Amino acid sequence: MRIEADDDAREPAETTVVFLGDLVDRGPDSARVLDMVAYLQTRRNVRLIAGNHEEMFLASFGSDRVLRQFLQHGGRETILSYMEDAEAYARLTIEELREQLPGLVPERHLQLLRSMDNVLTIGDYVFVHAGIRPGVPLAEQSERDLRWIRKDFLDADFDPGFVVVHGHTVAPDVMSGPRRIGIDTGAYLHGRLTAIALEGTARWFLHEEKASADPVSVVGA
Repeated sequence: MRIEADDDAREPAETTVVFLGDLVDRGPDSARVLDMVAYLQTRRNVRLIAGNHEEMFLASFGSDRVLRQFLQHGGRETILSYMEDAEAYARLTIEELREQLPGLVPERHLQLLRSMDNVLTIGDYVFVHAGIRPGVPLAEQSERDLRWIRKDFLDADFDPGFVVVHGHTVAPDVMSGPRRIGIDTGAYLHGRLTAIALEGTARWFLHEEKASADPVSVVGA
């Protein structure tokens, strides 16, 4: 694992591994991703941030409307990672699929998803999935903004007094600025999975590439 190798190569430190959400959807094996994260929790200090895709996944169990939305945004791949039978999946109505979900998804995965935080503060860094609402104190941020906000956060010129580390908005390169760092480089779209390592004022990036590519450039945000 790239993160562990990087951590082992540096001076001993109390390391926290933070996942910024959207662990499910679009990829071919969401179920195995959740198992991997659960295993990692038994070995390291791991914190999980809830994304909008986890929100949709959980809400799908009780709503045909949300289930339809979920399926349009990668939910099909998530469900097939549990079902593994595309033909049987295709024969189901929305209502039948929703009724089968509790039998497909193990309780341990649901507990993992429900245990996720909306925001995490470590030193001068605030970790969220999507971003924050400018002008609103951190303690008063809405769950929806933390998981779904985009343009109002990305286009704002403001100083919250800390650095926001987020995902949610896909870009081919890391977006790194003085007040926010966006690290969703679109593994499903661009084939690049990115992690950021932070220690004091130092930051560096780790990348897992699906195929060979040019070195990643860091652009201002």
